[in-house]
Amino acid sequence: MTETHSRSFTLAAALMAVGVALSGYFIGSGFLRARATDRTVTVRGLAEREIAADLVIWPITYTVTADDLGTLQRRTDEGSAKIRAFLAGSFSDGEISSSQARVTDRQAQGIMDQNGRLERFVAESTVTVRSDRIDTVRAAMERSGELVSQGVALIRSYETSTEYFFTALDQVKPEMIREATRDARRAAQQFAEDSGSRVGGIRSAQQGYFSIEDRDRFSPEYKKIRVVTTVQYFLVDD
Repeated sequence: MTETHSRSFTLAAALMAVGVALSGYFIGSGFLRARATDRTVTVRGLAEREIAADLVIWPITYTVTADDLGTLQRRTDEGSAKIRAFLAGSFSDGEISSSQARVTDRQAQGIMDQNGRLERFVAESTVTVRSDRIDTVRAAMERSGELVSQGVALIRSYETSTEYFFTALDQVKPEMIREATRDARRAAQQFAEDSGSRVGGIRSAQQGYFSIEDRDRFSPEYKKIRVVTTVQYFLVDD
């Protein structure tokens, strides 16, 4: 090998070595930066509110009895008329509806009184009030004893219990999501302080489901609304 060729080979080897070293540096530096951006914290934020229901469904269920179906229907109609008259002063016709009577034949079911004191047929009917005027409905419920004094046999059952609803969730959703997100960021900031870093941008976020439940079993006219958000933040070294 000539001296010129030897010098060229040495230079080429040196340049290759420098290139390998530089590429290793940049790869390593890029890896460290990538690892730095991988530092995250995942937290949950909670928002809760208590709010009054804005819709109530009040079923007024009553029973009548008779030994023949004609009399049973007449008594059913009379009971419905009394209930509607009771409600007329407080509610519009559009807020009141009636359901078809459910008739039971005691004789067919073998539950007739042996002494003949029980009438053969029983009809169970419901007049329902659906209104957004919660206070008006509750006031009428407190006066429902007047119907009993008029001979209307009111009954209560699990199937026809009064229900309260909150229907304006879309109106409170945006602010509650903001509250939950702020709560999540507070948790992330506390974690960052404890770990000697600070909170960066959001890597990902997931909104949980909104739940609406009775505040408690004694006051179903008030609802508790709850939402949990899950947010993942980048952590940045100070």
